[in-house]
Amino acid sequence: MALPSFTMRQLLEAGVHFGHHTRRWNPKMAPFIFGVRNKIHIIDLQQTVPMLYRAMQAARDVSTSGGRVLFVGTKRQASRPIAEAAKRCGQYYVNHRWLGGMLTNWKTASVSIRRLRELDELLTKDDVGFTKKELLKIERERDKLDRSLGGIRELGSLPDILFVIDTVKESIAVQEANKLGIPVVAVIDSNSNPDHITYPIPGNDDSMRAIELYCSLFADTVLDGLQEAVAASAGDVGAMEETLMEVLPAETPAKESEKTPEKAIPKAAVEETPAAAAAAPKAAAPGVAAGKVTLETPPVSMAPVEEPAAAATEIPQEKKAKGPKVAAKEIPARKATPKKETKKAAPMKEAEKDGEKKVPEKKVPAKKTAPKREATKKEAKKALPKAGVKKKAPARKADKDDKKSAAEKGAEEASKKKSAVKNKDKKS
Repeated sequence: MALPSFTMRQLLEAGVHFGHHTRRWNPKMAPFIFGVRNKIHIIDLQQTVPMLYRAMQAARDVSTSGGRVLFVGTKRQASRPIAEAAKRCGQYYVNHRWLGGMLTNWKTASVSIRRLRELDELLTKDDVGFTKKELLKIERERDKLDRSLGGIRELGSLPDILFVIDTVKESIAVQEANKLGIPVVAVIDSNSNPDHITYPIPGNDDSMRAIELYCSLFADTVLDGLQEAVAASAGDVGAMEETLMEVLPAETPAKESEKTPEKAIPKAAVEETPAAAAAAPKAAAPGVAAGKVTLETPPVSMAPVEEPAAAATEIPQEKKAKGPKVAAKEIPARKATPKKETKKAAPMKEAEKDGEKKVPEKKVPAKKTAPKREATKKEAKKALPKAGVKKKAPARKADKDDKKSAAEKGAEEASKKKSAVKNKDKKS
């Protein structure tokens, strides 16, 4: 089995070579710094590649021997990749907060893990018997313990190796591991202290891409070690002194039962095949074979029998219909149909001619009706002005009345004036 491969180009693309600002550096990291660019330290990847390979080899050895690997990364950038990598390779992780004494005070930590399991079992039951407020408190307690200890609830005992990202933030975990003699694989940046780190890996510990690269490489390394352990536990079957016997009692009788009829069939077939093979060339020589004649005669006999029967049935019908000449009048029989059609068409033409004679008689009233329709149109046209006259008549009558009333008034006034004049004359 081989370790997962990586190249310096992958490290460059992930930004592993970028360090921190020059004023934040740790002088103990000077051997691992390549130079400075834009006031940022550049890490020497030529040293990172072999050191990373050595750390992966150590993690692989631990997993091959059945050891437990603990992934530690509580910063925001590393929380999700650490959990995913640990779950993928079946190992343990701490990605929320490192509780003081998690390793050195394992007895107390195991009590908290036991409490977490009890709360999980309690909440999974249907009839709990608590009020809503009590259940809320229990759920909050369970969530708090799960964030801190959820990744190590199945750990059982102390881990065999730690994989840490950012030793500055996880300094308590590194100290506890050093006290217990647990080897530490850690990514150290330009501001970290490489002391007390068993397998340091100089590189960027803040970039998301770099952290994902580290986690994926170590997860693949652990899986590779587990595969090697499984392969080694199986052993070499060929080198064993006593070979394994494979017994299949259920399948052997079935095979025998299948073989018995197969042996009986070939014997009969062997006896029949030479006879058939001998008969085949003999039959091919004369050109007639008994087996072939029986198969071919029914369709040959049926075809000619059906055709004369059909001819015999058709001939008497034609004789009854057209006379003794049967073959000669088959063609005119087809021509007779158009003659009949022409004869039938002739009366139709006569009927049409009769109809044509009658049509002019029917057209005369039609012509008489036409003027009636025109008369109606003329009446309608005449009715329109009449209607207009009727509408205007009241207006004209009103004008005449007005004129008459005006004339009458004028006559009355004139008569009054005349009478007044006469009265004056009389008085005078």
